[in-house]
Amino acid sequence: MYNIQTLNKISTLGTDIFDKTAYTVSDSCENPDAIMVRSAKMHDMEFGSNLLAIARAGAGVNNIPVERCAEEGICVFNTPGANSNAVKELAICALLLSSRKITEAAAWAASLKGTPDAPKTVEGGKAKFAGPEIMGKTLGIIGLGAIGGKIANTAVALGMSVIGYDPYLSVNAALHLDPSVKITTDVNDIYKTSDYITIHVPYMPSTKNTIDAEQIALMKDGVRLINLARGELINSEAVVAGIKSGKIAKYVTDFADDVVLGEENIIVLPHLGASTPESEDNCAVMAAQELIDYIENGNIRNSVNLPNASMNALGTKVCVIHKNIPALIAAMTSAVGNAGLNIDNMVNASKKDYAYTIMDVAGDVTDAVADAIKAIDGVIRVRVIK
Repeated sequence: MYNIQTLNKISTLGTDIFDKTAYTVSDSCENPDAIMVRSAKMHDMEFGSNLLAIARAGAGVNNIPVERCAEEGICVFNTPGANSNAVKELAICALLLSSRKITEAAAWAASLKGTPDAPKTVEGGKAKFAGPEIMGKTLGIIGLGAIGGKIANTAVALGMSVIGYDPYLSVNAALHLDPSVKITTDVNDIYKTSDYITIHVPYMPSTKNTIDAEQIALMKDGVRLINLARGELINSEAVVAGIKSGKIAKYVTDFADDVVLGEENIIVLPHLGASTPESEDNCAVMAAQELIDYIENGNIRNSVNLPNASMNALGTKVCVIHKNIPALIAAMTSAVGNAGLNIDNMVNASKKDYAYTIMDVAGDVTDAVADAIKAIDGVIRVRVIK
């Protein structure tokens, strides 16, 4: 029986996928074999030796100690694309909010309650809330993955010109883009030509303050910025300075901090990007499927700290998480061969400092064989799945 711990409220559409004869799902189980999490902070948590995996029901994993998990042989999954439609819809909403002064107009209209001749006052005051249409304008998108690509296609359908930048654009993502989307290899083209800019890249130390004062200085006067990805991607102080100077007409962000809260021409939303029941269901289902495939079959897909790898085996699967160093694979295969066993098939993949190897072994893989592999310098974890 495997124990799955939930650290946040996880949609039952996901938790119900687990076979109740093989899994126990609870928010209070001890020594879990896997954890499902949304936003709970995990950096100070101690993990038991039997913890195999953590699945984040969402895209960002900054609440999880990803590197420490890799060192301890814990596979960390996220659910890319599961909430992409929800974020896309909010991004389109943000485009309109940044243009039409909708929030300001609604607040002003509400303030007229109880005043005489409110309808007449509304008609007389509406001119101060005028704003431009998005049709015919240029939208620059930094990051054309599952979310950015959908935003690009929708913006095209709304009559916008779209320019995108993504140095890691996959072939599959490129094929799903509308042909009219212009791809640039120089991110400065985004800053120099766009009327609206939205950013959709993961947050990591190398992407902190992707948009700062230097980038803002390159932008067109009156540019409108949108950040629904991570607050740290755009320097809040630089944005406020840009607002006050008139360089930035509007900033819409899904991440509150004390710098941007209450500032004129800045709309702060309370992290609504994936806050739809459909998104929460999709993320939970994908996270559960990832955990089940890894626990039962040793297959990895959508891991953020280990390479993706999968295999359909006829014999016994020997799954090894190890350092990405020379001669280690040869040592592992020798350990299997020295036991008189044959490897019918093998898959190996690496991701930076770590690698994952799946061996399809014919014959009985005993504890002694597994221990021999574990004893190899650089091996972090060994699992035998029969």
